[in-house]
Amino acid sequence: MTNNRQSNYRWYILTLAALTHTFAVAMPIMCMPVLFKEIADELGLNLVQVGTVWGMTSLTGVFVCLVGGLIGDRYGTKRTLSIACLLGGLASALRGLSGSFSTLTATVFLFSLLTAIVPMSVHKVCGVWFPRRQLGLANGIVSMGMALGFMLGSMFSATVLSPLLGGWRNVMFLYGALSIVISIFWFLSRGEPGQVEATASTGTVPFRQTLLRVARIRNVWFFMLIVTGVSSCSQGMLGYLPLYLREIGWTVAHADGTLAAFHGLSMISVVPLALLSDRLGSRKRVLFIAALMTAIGAGLLSVADGALVWVSVLIAGMVRDGFWAIFSTMVIETEGIGPAHAGTALGLIFTFSRIGSFVSPPLGNSLADISLRTPFIFWAGLAAVSLFGFYFVKGTGHSQDKALGGGGDAAYTRLPV
Repeated sequence: MTNNRQSNYRWYILTLAALTHTFAVAMPIMCMPVLFKEIADELGLNLVQVGTVWGMTSLTGVFVCLVGGLIGDRYGTKRTLSIACLLGGLASALRGLSGSFSTLTATVFLFSLLTAIVPMSVHKVCGVWFPRRQLGLANGIVSMGMALGFMLGSMFSATVLSPLLGGWRNVMFLYGALSIVISIFWFLSRGEPGQVEATASTGTVPFRQTLLRVARIRNVWFFMLIVTGVSSCSQGMLGYLPLYLREIGWTVAHADGTLAAFHGLSMISVVPLALLSDRLGSRKRVLFIAALMTAIGAGLLSVADGALVWVSVLIAGMVRDGFWAIFSTMVIETEGIGPAHAGTALGLIFTFSRIGSFVSPPLGNSLADISLRTPFIFWAGLAAVSLFGFYFVKGTGHSQDKALGGGGDAAYTRLPV
């Protein structure tokens, strides 16, 4: 009976983790691109300054992704997420008090610094609470929560919430409040099951030892190359796209609608893609196709007009969050990582990818002086570079179980829930 209750409770935890991605991370982040026009007009920002502010959401990960992953592994997901969502909500609201480029940059930096901790612990939740046979599905669901937040944030922030609440500042206050509510639910939730919680609580494994163990794993370094290219492409493209479409004559509703469509299709596709990787038994093949489609979609935007813009956006959007779900699953399944070191591994990988995602938006935006389409060529090239990493990375999935030294959950070495 206890095992059944524990099994049922993990679905509540998974739902809370998905909603954390939606309300504490994705919506507060993705409201920025569609509100940039309003913010820029009020604060007098130019295009490069806008790109710098948008890139700041990635720069912060350089400082905290690894630390956040280590903290999640040491102290557990419940404590990490309840505190991160609380402080992140307060910082999210602070963005609404910005009065200049410098203060907006500072508040966005603080907000991003705190929310960058969240995704590693959310994906660790999946590894801790779910067996390997359901891990792809679990990561797909929490990634779907991220896609839902991206879609809702881009669809409603500028066209509905800003007019309804009286401007972009009050939109920031609203998102801050939602994040604080999520933190309360984490505070009231149960602790992690079994041995993983005990290890986290006692902190018997030093940070340095954990980091060195993860850093010695060959896959981790090629994961960095792959995710840096794909995330840099997506980050630059998503921040620039609404501004680009408005500049070439699209209405605000249509320009923001393309971004919402991007995330809407991503949300619909994420779970099927995760299940496809389960069925094929190879995460690597599905990830390669997803990275290739990202490069193709961004590249097409450099030549697209009219309906072809929608086609380009849909090609890239179809795989955006599915890529992250499968990627996170592949990291957790890698030999030597597992749920116990998932936070550290994801934190180390995302630390390097955030550097590219910070540089990508302002650098790409600056190329608009050559042509409004040139930035898309640059970002497509970054995604194309990531494809080389797949030649070296060792695959995971049930077709790779023999290489992992066993089969099924035995190779996964997770603890029962």
